[in-house]
Amino acid sequence: MNIFEAIMLGAVQGLTEFLPVSSSGHLVLLQKIFGIAEPVLLFDTMVHVGTLIAVFIVLWADIQAILRRIIQPLTGYLILATIPTVIVALIFKDTIEEAFQSAAFLGFSFLFTALALLVSEQISRRSENTRPQAAMNWFDALVIGICQGIAIIPGVSRSGLTLSGALSRRLDRDFAARFVFLLSIPAILGALVLQLKDIAGGGGVANSAGSIGLGPIIAGTLTAALVGFFAIKFMLRIVKTRSLRGFALYVAILGVLVLVDQYFTHFFM
Repeated sequence: MNIFEAIMLGAVQGLTEFLPVSSSGHLVLLQKIFGIAEPVLLFDTMVHVGTLIAVFIVLWADIQAILRRIIQPLTGYLILATIPTVIVALIFKDTIEEAFQSAAFLGFSFLFTALALLVSEQISRRSENTRPQAAMNWFDALVIGICQGIAIIPGVSRSGLTLSGALSRRLDRDFAARFVFLLSIPAILGALVLQLKDIAGGGGVANSAGSIGLGPIIAGTLTAALVGFFAIKFMLRIVKTRSLRGFALYVAILGVLVLVDQYFTHFFM
């Protein structure tokens, strides 16, 4: 992998991790279309570190408020919403990895994301009264958590599905977006822990880096952090003031194109 490829993959990771369009799906597509070899584990880990840095910078005020008073309902809701993801990841780890390799369900996953966005927008927009943070309950957190667990499937957007879950529960749109991005912290940290475990099992950082080199790793990490920063800022504004139907249309078209290529043209898939 050269620096240009690292920057491209880092930009895609930073952008699609937070836009409701599926980072995993876009990375798989990029690798198929441009013939990019699967990133080595250390590179993949570091671009996730980049997106995590972006979350901490943008939502630092929210994170500080939680750290000042750990024992509060919001902390409990974040923990509860994380549990389904942990369960799914532990039980279906091998199946999920096989799905990443084959990309068999990619087109259907994009279409599922589009449908979830459209349905949640319809529910949210039809509701005259949204519910503020103080009105959130354990069932809201569980619904959002189950959505995040489902989003482990490649091509299903984590941010898209969790936003859909939050909006379908008629939560205030600004709070829904912030909760979803705060929820990405334990999700990304969990993925990092699993990857670091695999790196240690593979002989450490030096072996995991392979022949990629330090330059592409640094370039990919910084790009993911920078693009992720602007992606979060953008999404916080969009969710609060605009509809998500544009994203739904995009992933629906992408899903159809992927299915056509998978079953008929076979240019990339």
